[in-house]
Amino acid sequence: MTHPDAVPRLRPGTSPTGSRPHDARFDIGPKRFRRVWVERGVPIRLADGTVLSADITRPAHRVGVPVTDLLPAIVTFTPYNKTLLTRVAPLLGLAQAAGPLLTRVVPPSPGGRATRRELLRTLGGGAIDLLRANRVLVSRGYVHVHIDVRGTGSSTGVLQIQSEREQLDSVEALRWVREQPWCDGDIGLYGISYSAISALHAAARRPEGVKAVFAMVGSTDPGNDLLMTGGAHTGFMIAWLAVVNAAKWVPTVPGLVASGAAGSYLRDRLASPLTRFADVVGLATRDEHPMNFADTDVTEAVVAVDRITAPTWIHSGWHDIFDRGNTRAFEQLRLSGGAKQLVMDDTFHITSGSGFGAPGNPQRLNELHCAFFDRWIKGIDNGIDEYGPVTVRQLGSGDWVRRDRFPHPEVSVQKWYLCAVPSGVAEHVAIDGSLVDIPARKRAHLDLPDRRPGFASQTTTSTLMGVPALLGRSWIVDDRSAERAAVVFTGAPLPADLLLSGTMNLHLRVLATGTEAFWVVTVCDVAPDGSSAVISRGALRSSRRALDPVASTWLDGELVGAEHPRTRESILPVLPDEPHELDIHLNATEAVLRAGHRLRVAVARRSWPRYQITPAMSRNIKGQAIILDPKQPSWLACQAVYPE
Repeated sequence: MTHPDAVPRLRPGTSPTGSRPHDARFDIGPKRFRRVWVERGVPIRLADGTVLSADITRPAHRVGVPVTDLLPAIVTFTPYNKTLLTRVAPLLGLAQAAGPLLTRVVPPSPGGRATRRELLRTLGGGAIDLLRANRVLVSRGYVHVHIDVRGTGSSTGVLQIQSEREQLDSVEALRWVREQPWCDGDIGLYGISYSAISALHAAARRPEGVKAVFAMVGSTDPGNDLLMTGGAHTGFMIAWLAVVNAAKWVPTVPGLVASGAAGSYLRDRLASPLTRFADVVGLATRDEHPMNFADTDVTEAVVAVDRITAPTWIHSGWHDIFDRGNTRAFEQLRLSGGAKQLVMDDTFHITSGSGFGAPGNPQRLNELHCAFFDRWIKGIDNGIDEYGPVTVRQLGSGDWVRRDRFPHPEVSVQKWYLCAVPSGVAEHVAIDGSLVDIPARKRAHLDLPDRRPGFASQTTTSTLMGVPALLGRSWIVDDRSAERAAVVFTGAPLPADLLLSGTMNLHLRVLATGTEAFWVVTVCDVAPDGSSAVISRGALRSSRRALDPVASTWLDGELVGAEHPRTRESILPVLPDEPHELDIHLNATEAVLRAGHRLRVAVARRSWPRYQITPAMSRNIKGQAIILDPKQPSWLACQAVYPE
């Protein structure tokens, strides 16, 4: 490993500080209203005849009587059947009430790594309240409008996932909301996961009245982030479609009957009982299927982030299923100061807000939600615009840090070269290699084993949204089981703490004996006890290796974040037994590797269910090998700084 003096150190006083630390508490005022009034299945008629179904939650002083005040509206668009979420609201309320006790009783994970106990601590962080109409918000004078997107829940039509049609639906629906007698004309957009993507899309359309956006664990490019990362689809898509298609058959019957939309609802469901499942079959059987490329469906789902003018809060986790693009989305927002916020946590998709509200941690999520909207919708000077704007929890240390930008402003490029000499500390892997400071002197040919990696892995847990974290360390903080099917390169013990901040790039010289190859990469922090914790990941098909130099990230002339076009025209041939070079994008991270720890790169052929090797792909994939050549070396390029 390179000596610390070769990499810039963080000088005392150079880390930006502000008036509001990461654990600041913002005043959200007292409850104004003690009760809520819910109206279910309210019809929103669109210009093309489609009827969207909305559940409206308004504050009330007594049961059955909503307040008559004109109030701002917080709008959520969902494909998951808002009625089901509304019906389980009492259960969510119980979990929300018990959550703070769990946060006090269950201590945080030791060693600077989130473990399964964070699933319990999530209940106390305020995220549960955000699955329904946030009671903290409603009790302080907001209306929540929960809308089923076209073709889901109780809405008529056929689901058109994040399409232009669905985006235009949101604009029409927001216009309807502003015209209601209970709305004062001001709107906030909010969502989790798919709903977060919908909120960002709606904001990019710049509809009148939208004053702020709060997007949790979403994405601005779902195709690149999850659905076709590196040119391979994900098994997550099948499960997701199954849930959405099942939920659309449980409507709000009284609302449909009252609106006269019951007939249209039934006709639309019978016309498309299993929406988009034909695409799943097509992807598995035909490599030429349009969704394997950046076709209309894929490109329409990309959020025009630079068009968003409303203040925007982006909240995600380093291990989220959409872990690829949230830091980049923050960079693309053309907003200044506290009008844009990025919070990145050591969490999975379902563990957002774990530990929030506890001493030393950020305020509870439902309260931050309220404070952000209070500032930008109601104009209350509560100081939240002095937060962040970048607030991240570092992997490895568990520390929360605040700065003005991401990555760390003093990073420089640190390169480690792949070497065939065994590290001596990875006996569990298929092939043990090392990471060194200079290119290896001898040529080597390392065949990737054609075996299935262990199902227990951090990547599996990420794909399954964090649920397998309950099963133990191999699913969350120790990836050695998955590394058994990989060629692994491990560095020497670090002489000092090392901070990795931002994206990385793995440059490989490889060879395939077929006409296609697939490369799965994890970057890990190896502790002295041998445990191997994932800090970043990526993947790429050899035929998708064409580089988009404009979209890619460069630092001091070095590639540190590879982007690939994903178009039919950019496909490059893979010639059997002919070496070729590729650059694999590795997701942004913020990780502290302690002195004595080691850096590790693992390269494998597959990682199911995160990456789906379809029969169409598999027919062309045969042998794969990494070629280590002193004249054409392979390396890992990171953005690094040694903190002081």
